[in-house]
Amino acid sequence: MSNSRVPDFEARQREFGDFLRSRRERLAPAAVGLPNGFRRRTPGLRREEVALLAGVGTTWYTWLEQGRDVRASAEVLNSLAEALRLDTVERRHLYTLADRASPEPRPTGAEHVPEALVRMLDSMSEQPAYVLGRRWDVLAWNDAAVAVFGDFSRLQGDARNLIHLMFANDAHRRLLADWDDLAPVSLAMFRADSARYAGDPDFERLIALLKQASPEFAAWWPRHDVMRQPSTVKRIRHPSAGQLTFEYMSLEVTERPGMRFVVCTPTR
Repeated sequence: MSNSRVPDFEARQREFGDFLRSRRERLAPAAVGLPNGFRRRTPGLRREEVALLAGVGTTWYTWLEQGRDVRASAEVLNSLAEALRLDTVERRHLYTLADRASPEPRPTGAEHVPEALVRMLDSMSEQPAYVLGRRWDVLAWNDAAVAVFGDFSRLQGDARNLIHLMFANDAHRRLLADWDDLAPVSLAMFRADSARYAGDPDFERLIALLKQASPEFAAWWPRHDVMRQPSTVKRIRHPSAGQLTFEYMSLEVTERPGMRFVVCTPTR
């Protein structure tokens, strides 16, 4: 028995081709404005019809379905997704199989925390936890978070925002025993997240406000430092409970793009 293994990229190419074919065969001609005709031996669209709808050559599209060593650009992937009427999950799957990043639509409008997540927050009595929106606004929190970080309900507008709390709220800054280390890391993480919303007026207003309110923010923002969430420990200098130490974890809420569930677990 051979120990040789098909390289991952070849297996992915075959899966990519199989996925294209499956979606082509499931799509009725009428769904894309084509006549059913009388000579269709199999359901779905023909390869040449998908190629025409996507604006690519039939031979080249056939090679894609056959899993040959050809690479589709992001523009072609988008055209194929439109031609095959892929939904959001299918489109993301297509890009993953093609080994390209999927261009996610930029979320807009009001953010709503799922009720199941609110119930989870309420059930956590010993772990301070809160939900952050795409701009790092604090959208929901539990009683344990209030006990450690203060009552978020007393803050309004831009003030109820984690990066604003860190740079423009003196009381919150005093809580953070390691502010000098945490602040530049948090700003780099916020910068990475905000790139997706460049030009968004809510982001621009917050950034302009913080440039005026915080010398550190004004000095560090032009550096363009970016970072993803590291595993970290947060030490709190609490006015009544003394020093508290938490393991800090941030989890993405998959059904709400840009939303995060943040949990602070006390160290023993």
